[in-house]
Formats: sequence, structure tokens, C-alpha cells
Amino acid sequence: MPAEAYVDAVHVALAAVHGLDYLLTWNCTHIANATMRGKIEAICRFAGFEPPVICTPVELVKEL
Repeated sequence: MPAEAYVDAVHVALAAVHGLDYLLTWNCTHIANATMRGKIEAICRFAGFEPPVICTPVELVKEL
């Protein structure tokens, strides 16, 4: 993540450290996008934490 997105990095870090299963976010720029998800998961695992499933609310909810 870019340095100016430190709040987004803290958001992800808190979710990982506290063992959350999901991290719901509308932030598709720095968190919930295909490019960043893999990087975030790798960094969390490297640090010894299981990453949360990162998705938007729409991705989590099944459409009828």
C-alpha cells in the first residue's frame, strides 16, 4: 500500500491480529481488489497471522 494509505493498512492489520474471519470494505483502491488481496494475504501470513477474507458487502451476500 502507498504510504498515504496507512489507515487502510492499520484496518487490515487490526483485522488480522484480532483473528477476524472477514474484513468487509468498500475500499477497492487499497484493500478489496484482485491485485492487493494476494499481497495482503502473503504479508499477513509472513507475519504469522491468518488473513481475513477481504471482500465487499456485495461479494459476501448471495444475490437472490
